[in-house]
Parts: sequence; C-alpha cells; structure tokens
Amino acid sequence: MPLLLTVFVIAYLDRINVGLAKLQMASDLGFSNTVYGIGAGIFYLAYAIFEVPSNLIMHRVGARRWIARIAITWGIVSMCMLFVHSAASFYVLRVLLGAAECGLFPGIILYLTYWYPARRRGRIIAMFMAALPLSGLIGGPLSGWIMQACNGASGLRGWQWLFLLEALPAVLMGFVVWRLLPDRVTDARWLTPSEKALIQRLIHAENVVKTTSTIRAALRSGRIWLMSLMLYAFASANMGISFWLPTLLQRAGHETALHVGLLTAIPYAFAAMAMVGLSMSSDRRRERRWHLALPAFAGAALLAASTLWSDNLAMTVVVMTAASMCVFAVAPLLWSQPTALLSGAGAAAGIAMISSLGNLAGVFGPSLFGWLTDLTHSTAWGMYLLAGFMALGGGLALCTPARLVNQ
Repeated sequence: MPLLLTVFVIAYLDRINVGLAKLQMASDLGFSNTVYGIGAGIFYLAYAIFEVPSNLIMHRVGARRWIARIAITWGIVSMCMLFVHSAASFYVLRVLLGAAECGLFPGIILYLTYWYPARRRGRIIAMFMAALPLSGLIGGPLSGWIMQACNGASGLRGWQWLFLLEALPAVLMGFVVWRLLPDRVTDARWLTPSEKALIQRLIHAENVVKTTSTIRAALRSGRIWLMSLMLYAFASANMGISFWLPTLLQRAGHETALHVGLLTAIPYAFAAMAMVGLSMSSDRRRERRWHLALPAFAGAALLAASTLWSDNLAMTVVVMTAASMCVFAVAPLLWSQPTALLSGAGAAAGIAMISSLGNLAGVFGPSLFGWLTDLTHSTAWGMYLLAGFMALGGGLALCTPARLVNQ
C-alpha cells in the first residue's frame, strides 16, 4: 500500500499541477480561462479511450510490468510540458499525458481485488485514494515554492521548472515498481505460505458468488452503468476543485503562487482525513448508500454557498475546505461497489469502463467551468455547476442497493 499510494500521489500531482502552473503560464502564453479549461480537461479524452484495453492488458501481463511502464511513460510526457508554447501544443501534450497515464488508477483498483475481500475494501481503497488530497497537500506548497524559487533559472520560467522537477519522481518510481511490486499474492516475499493460502481462500470464496465475471456481463450490467454515471457526477466536482482551487484562492486574496500553494494544502489535508474516516464508518456499518448520499448533498450545498464569499479569502478557505471534505470522501465508497460485484476479466473491463465513462467529466467539466468564467467574468456559475453535479451524484447514490459491501 505505501508503494501504490506513493505512485498515485506522484501521478495525480503530475495531472493537476497545471492548476498552479496556470498562475504564470496563462499570462506568459496568453491563455484565456477557456483555453486552460480545455487543456485541463482534454487529458481525460485519451484517458477514457484507452482505459479498458489498458486494464485488459494488465490483467494479462501482470501489474508489475504494466504499472512500471505507465509510470515511466507519463513521467517523460509530463517533462515535455515545459516545451508548451501555444494552445495547440498544450492540447497535444495533455492528450499524450492522458494516454500515458490512463491505465494506472483502474489497474490499481483491479489489483487491490486480488488482495482484499469486499468487507475490507472500503478503507483500503480510501487509503489508496487518499493520494488525491495528499497530492494537493504536498504538491500545493511544493509547486508554489518551485515556481517562485526557480523562476528565471537557466532561462526557464517557474512553471517550466515545475513540470520538469515534478516529473522526475515518476520515472524513478517506474523502476521501483518493476523491482518491488509482486504481481499476485503468491509472489509476495513477506507473506508466509499459510498467510498466502488464507488470502487466496478469502478472495476465492468471494469470487465464486459473483455473477459478473466476463467482459460481456460487465458491459451489460445496469448497475455498472449507474455507477459510471455516478462517478461522472462526483468526478466533475472533484476535478473542478482540483483544477480551479488555485484560481479561486488567488481571486479571493490576490496571493502569490507560493501563498496560493500553501493555502491549497488546507482543504486537501482535511479531505484526506475525511476520506479515511467516512470509509471506516461505512465498512464498520456495512452500509454504502447513505454514506455516499449525505456527503454528496452537503458538498453541493457548500459549493453553492462558497459563491457568497468569493471575495473573502478566509471564508473561501473555510468553505472550500468543508466542501472538499465532502467531495473527496465519496470517491472510495463509490469504488468499493463495483469491486464487490465483479471478478476476473469482468472486473478488468467493468472497472475500466466505469473509470472511462466517469472520467469523461474531465473532458467537459473544466472547459465548461473556464468558458462560464470567461463569459460571466465570475467563478460563481462554475461553482453552481459543480454543486449541481454533486446533488446529481447524491440522488444516484440513493438508487443503489442499501447494502453493497460483501455481496
């Protein structure tokens, strides 16, 4: 888990650091909010197209080889972001970054089903997905410092150094994964034979009662399509915060890149704690539906309320912290549901399909937020949009089975 968490922290940081880079990059290159929004979101177009084949390849060749390949490839592409000089080059590199990284998240979700039974998977997925807020917690201050401290060094702007320095750990982690990650329980050197047998017995007992074990069954499952739509709604709000939080804070307080980076750490720190706490509560009570719906509705109300204090930095930080806790906390519970239904090739295809369709939110959400901001000269309508998505996700959560933990 520490290895997987570290890999995903680095991956998500390389995905969203464009949010802080925008504070310099937009003025240097003459990018409007619309151009930035399209570039931020177009990453998910390639992400959505290639996720299903990527997961099927990983199911065939093993996690160690495939995750190592993903890490090295996305690190190289992320480095190349320093060469962006126009909107077209920005779009192309963001698409290539999405294609390089697309299989990582669904691949690791699939990998966790080899190790943990459904009744424990909520908290385990929360531990893994804590990488999302942790990347903001670590990356916000780090990115702000790099942009300020390295600006002008060797003729490069701060945002160029940001892409270069934050991509190097990805390449390094690719080789670490190749060396250390076991493909299956039977390959784990730290487990005794009896411990390996116990884990395999628990997973096998769970898989034999699952009805969705083929690719065709997964793609025809109404529950899988419902979860895809739910992820689309929640991911829209999640990505909105990830890509636009630095802009919201800068507009509220006119802060420098370093100060904005430090302030973004506050919502992410509380969001990480909320993710783990809510998932532990859900696992303990063996209940998913209300643990999803109530935070979703609360998050919608908070995102809408944030527009009341858009010019007040302190209140923006407080309200966005509370909203982030709700928005980020629901994701692990959503992902624990399909893994309780799917096994084998059906799990590889179904998990990737949910991720692909859900992450299409990234194609439209950030660009629509940017377009609304340019159109209205305010971020208020963008926040209402994110609030609407959270409310939709909460409504869809109430359509899922009351207890979907160890079916």
